[in-house]
Amino acid sequence: MIENISHNGQLISIIIRSQYHAQGIIFFTPDDFSQQLAYMNRKKGYVIAPHVHNPVKREVSYTQEVLFIKSGKVRVDYFDNDKNYLESRMLSQGDVVLLSSGGHGFFMCEDSEIIEVKQGPYAGDKDKTRFNPVADNQVRLKQ
Repeated sequence: MIENISHNGQLISIIIRSQYHAQGIIFFTPDDFSQQLAYMNRKKGYVIAPHVHNPVKREVSYTQEVLFIKSGKVRVDYFDNDKNYLESRMLSQGDVVLLSSGGHGFFMCEDSEIIEVKQGPYAGDKDKTRFNPVADNQVRLKQ
């Protein structure tokens, strides 16, 4: 299952559930995203030709990140660019989420292991603006 979360016509997140299955290669992100996310399912013996990546100058204005939920249960809270809370989703072991725009926060519902991939180099305090999380009584969990 694939979930695209949008706000005001802007894609803010893509969730690939652990149960997702398809044949071949499927790209979930538009070509202009600075972080590309795809799923591959190849049969035994399939070969991806050895290759190197050519130097291509790219300009990245905003960090996009991908989280792999290795174990546990994590609630992701979505915010718009003005830090207004929108909604939440629950992520479980094996789920993958791309966070492409807007704001986001996380609440660990269980002990959780997460692998994060994002553009670098990390810019320290210049990289993000932190703000208060959503109050528990305000959480709108979408299924």
